[in-house]
Amino acid sequence: MDRELYDRARAARQHAHAPYSRFPVGAALRTEGGSVHVGCNVENASYPEGWCAETSAIAAMIAAGTTPADRRIAAICVTAEKIGGNLTTPCGGCRQRLAEFSGPDTLVHVSDPEGNSKTYRLRELLPAAFALDARP
Repeated sequence: MDRELYDRARAARQHAHAPYSRFPVGAALRTEGGSVHVGCNVENASYPEGWCAETSAIAAMIAAGTTPADRRIAAICVTAEKIGGNLTTPCGGCRQRLAEFSGPDTLVHVSDPEGNSKTYRLRELLPAAFALDARP
């Protein structure tokens, strides 16, 4: 697991706004250009509407990205409590969002706050991802 991304995701998790699910999540991604962006889940009263941590990190990347390499994800770490004893992986919607800005070999690190982790390639989490011919 990428220690810097883990530390940044764990810190971002502390800022989550999760009054409805009570399930804070943090994410940190590194672009192909080397910059790091973080996000946390942000819920609202029309729960389950809101932003996942991965979505927030991707939005920060897009808002800051000035070159093509700064708008492509090389790796991401998602940190949350385990569910049923299993590490929490990105939801289906976030898997597709990750696919939009990365490739099938992008590393997806999942971890709990204690540092237990597992690393996947995006293709393992989202086989046969939907893609348009002309992606950014």
